[in-house]
Amino acid sequence: MSAHRIPLAGVIGAPIAHSRSPRLFAHWLADLGIAGHYVPMHVEPEDFEQVVRTLPRMGFRGTNVTLPHKHAALQVADHVSARAARIGAANTLSFRDDGIHADNTDGYGFVENLRQGAPDWRPADGPAVVLGAGGAARAVLDALIEANVPEIRLANRTRARAEALAEAFGPKIRVIDWAEVAPALDGAATVVNTTSLGMEGADPFDLDLSALPGSALVTDLVYTPLDTPMLLAARARGCRTVDGLGMLLHQAVPGFERWFGATPQVTEATRAAVLA
Repeated sequence: MSAHRIPLAGVIGAPIAHSRSPRLFAHWLADLGIAGHYVPMHVEPEDFEQVVRTLPRMGFRGTNVTLPHKHAALQVADHVSARAARIGAANTLSFRDDGIHADNTDGYGFVENLRQGAPDWRPADGPAVVLGAGGAARAVLDALIEANVPEIRLANRTRARAEALAEAFGPKIRVIDWAEVAPALDGAATVVNTTSLGMEGADPFDLDLSALPGSALVTDLVYTPLDTPMLLAARARGCRTVDGLGMLLHQAVPGFERWFGATPQVTEATRAAVLA
């Protein structure tokens, strides 16, 4: 790949107009004085492979991948990272001389967000409760296991989906019925909402947090609104809380480093630029 080309990267999804990633990358490129571009691309599933294979010829160094293409991104790759293989999805494709490299940085972004927002968080201190069993939950479970959480209590409104994740991710995961979430919060050190409960326009958050210890760290992957009903309720109990926006910001760092050759910082100015 020519060193004289202006570096290009992007994000592929369908739809893609809602993505905040172009604002994020534009902020970092300007902040670091890099003459590069980051392009949002609406690509339908039937065109995904052809588009991805064409991008390196156009000078693209890589692309982020969002719904509905995260599984297809694995299929098109020549090399797949261990964490992407475990999660079963990729959100980052990098184009190198030896082919297309797929990675999943969602779990990395999740953990880095918690470490920045709650520096005293110690994942080994006690059980985690994870709500939801979708794609985001897979990345969170993988990250929590890597961080040495001793036990994960996993609940999903459709129990079978949670049981499938428990089978995939191993003995640290204990599936609990959705109706048993409230008592399962007793003794929890970390609580993670990966569902859409409480998101603007989605079902309301109506879980009982009365058993939640005040020492727990609570995070919600929803960031519209930033202060979700779950975070407000947890904060009222004295818990430390971390909103979900930082996960979006931190998961983008590895791709930026690979494609633009510099390490961006996640700061309040970064958050403000993305929310503007």
